[in-house]
Amino acid sequence: MLLDSIRTQYDSLSRSEKKVALAVLEQPELAIGANISTLAQKADVSEPTVVRFCRAIGFDGWHAFKLKLAQGLALSPGADESPALEDLAADLVNKICGRSINTLLDLRNSLDANAIEQALQILSRAGRIEFYGQGTSGIIAADAQHKFFRSGIPTVAYADPHIHSISASLLKKGDAVVAISQRGNSPALLRSVQLARASGADVVVLAPSGTPLAELGTALIPIDLHFHTDPYTPISARLAYLVVIDILAVGLALRLPPDRRRKINNAQKALQKIEMQFDSFLQASSDD
Repeated sequence: MLLDSIRTQYDSLSRSEKKVALAVLEQPELAIGANISTLAQKADVSEPTVVRFCRAIGFDGWHAFKLKLAQGLALSPGADESPALEDLAADLVNKICGRSINTLLDLRNSLDANAIEQALQILSRAGRIEFYGQGTSGIIAADAQHKFFRSGIPTVAYADPHIHSISASLLKKGDAVVAISQRGNSPALLRSVQLARASGADVVVLAPSGTPLAELGTALIPIDLHFHTDPYTPISARLAYLVVIDILAVGLALRLPPDRRRKINNAQKALQKIEMQFDSFLQASSDD
């Protein structure tokens, strides 16, 4: 689909062309129904810039681009079609994989590198890192703890609101909390973050911008993606948050002192050795 192509080519566009791309991705129906002047005004660029954008992604001009976009939307009501009862396995593969790919492309194009840098500065100087989340976000918090503890920094994850509330009140200056929420308005999580800040800890928030939780963080990594409201939406939403956690975990590991990085490598080698020994044991048992 054309929208997927725009997402894929986004990084190769100029700064002004990216403005047009974002305007089209945000409201493709407007691009179809409006004239070139309207789209230029929405993107805050000139009309020639819109033409250059069309040519940059492979079209002769505005009209060819507009026609192809209209055809694509007519044939496919949405890049992230919802799973349906009559779907075959092949349909599910296309829909779920397509939705996940689009989510990651949107994340890459919208993620604020400065926010990531600010979060990494907080995490790299923390003496202890705690991850708070509830429901689906609690699962993400557990995954984060599993990845971060390998850095050698004391880490823990809490999904129970009573437990992370108590833990937050026991934190001190130099500790850090990563608060994770897909909605950013959980009263219990807000309370725990307030307690953590009052205790002197820094808080990195992973949540949509403009939410109550976003306003409380020392640093905010806004995850502002457009998700469908069907019951399967959390599949894609969770993927975006997990990728941000991966970025932070890798970024933190790369900032560790050389001796700490050597310990991480040694731990990985020890784990691989144990796995090989276990595989040999299973093979020997099966031979018997």
